Amino acid sequence: MDYTRQTAYSDPREFTALLAELPSDVPSLAAAIRNLVVHYRASEIAFSDERLREIDSRWVDRLLAHDQERFPGSLLAPRPEQDRIAGCCRDFTLLSVAALRVHGVPARSRVGFADYLEPGFHSDHVITEWWDGTRWHAVDVEFDPEWGMPVDPLDVPLGPGGLRPASQVWTAYRRGDIDVNKCGVGGAENPLRGAWFVRNYVLNEIAHRYGDELLLWDTFGVQSLELDGDLTLIDEVAALVTAADAGDASAEQRLEHRYRNDPRLHPGPTVTSYSPRTEEAAELVLAR
Repeated sequence: MDYTRQTAYSDPREFTALLAELPSDVPSLAAAIRNLVVHYRASEIAFSDERLREIDSRWVDRLLAHDQERFPGSLLAPRPEQDRIAGCCRDFTLLSVAALRVHGVPARSRVGFADYLEPGFHSDHVITEWWDGTRWHAVDVEFDPEWGMPVDPLDVPLGPGGLRPASQVWTAYRRGDIDVNKCGVGGAENPLRGAWFVRNYVLNEIAHRYGDELLLWDTFGVQSLELDGDLTLIDEVAALVTAADAGDASAEQRLEHRYRNDPRLHPGPTVTSYSPRTEEAAELVLAR
């Protein structure tokens, strides 16, 4: 896959020129993205129902349209925190991926579980990867390096202590090496955790890898709200992700072929979405 090309989700469309004005160096770009997006939940801002609708914006141009309604013009002008786009880690990431692609830099999103957000818990998270011509670098554009995180947001390891890709977490669970009930959405009372949740995130991980950068609460294929179905299928694709990450070009080709040709692994024309805004299931058409 050519990671310099926009996907249906990352394409800024009429806002391409605005994204092109953002800096291309990753630290400066990350700061610019933080000026555009605020986490709808972690910020503890009491957003109105109308503002919360922004969290269900699948496409970069829709995200930027929300911003431009309030701040027409340059994306570099400061925005008050409460007036930034209401989103989540996926939106910080997708905007940065879109901007890097505008600059011709290969970039993609990585879906997994962060060890650095909540002590003793593996929190669901999405971060950015960019290619320097030799290797991939993982960065968490949501967090300022000056905030004193347990990891350097500009150099996040893909593994223990950093972001564990969902494929790694699934394999560790199947080996009995991780408490899967400590993997999911953070917060002591949140039920969105466990083996079914990790299984779903393995499929989210490969969907994002191959250009279907869906909302984290969209479900498709063999995803469900319980642990069911053919788990060996998840074992196989998780193993292929791990091999591809290690540089196995054959594994990368086989993984992409399986993703694109097996309807159990990729979204069809619709998804079932469980937006935290409504907490109700809704079948939604992906076509624009």
